[in-house]
Amino acid sequence: MTPLTFACQHMPGVTVISMAGDLEAANADRLDAFISRSRRQPGDHVVLDLSEVPLLGHAGLRVLLNVRALTRWHGGDLHLAALQESPARLLTSTGASPILTVHRSVEQAILAAMRAGQDPPTPQSAFREHMPVMSLCDRMDL
Repeated sequence: MTPLTFACQHMPGVTVISMAGDLEAANADRLDAFISRSRRQPGDHVVLDLSEVPLLGHAGLRVLLNVRALTRWHGGDLHLAALQESPARLLTSTGASPILTVHRSVEQAILAAMRAGQDPPTPQSAFREHMPVMSLCDRMDL
């Protein structure tokens, strides 16, 4: 297992977190804690640069889905950027791919987050939208 490291940058309404290493059950809680500490506002959009994450396990996916639900509840969104082949395959095989917002590059994710921040969804609409995500998490038995 490759150790997991983080770095963070702040932009207006957007928190960009770069990760490196394997995201598995043994360290998924570290990502959750880092995101919680890093966001300036609960409604900030979160961009996760996954370009240096070769392995994403089910526990890591659960963290991503939960972060997305919480972020959307507060009016933001989660944007995943630059996924490697293995993590992208996990999103597809679990059915999470259409639920999570994935961008080819960090730059595209940041631009999308900044545009979305100009017209954020209401917390109520985000809650209704995240209900299938919770069903997906339960269905995956993580």
